[in-house]
Amino acid sequence: MNKQDPRYEKLQFLLRGLRKKQGVRQQELAERLGRPQSYVSKYEGGERNIDLIELIDVAKSIDLDPAVVISELVASLSE
Repeated sequence: MNKQDPRYEKLQFLLRGLRKKQGVRQQELAERLGRPQSYVSKYEGGERNIDLIELIDVAKSIDLDPAVVISELVASLSE
């Protein structure tokens, strides 16, 4: 993994945790997004960053309100 902004690491940790909390496997999320499983694996593992639109899509695909996910991210960044 390349050295990157630690905020992306927090985002990756948050998204992975929320997906697991919702009981959704990477493959299932990828299918919901219409993407290959490697797409989910790469952004969760830090090989790829996601943009805001993708974040919204991911949140909705695991049945979460994107605004709540973003709020959780912002809170985690101030820790």
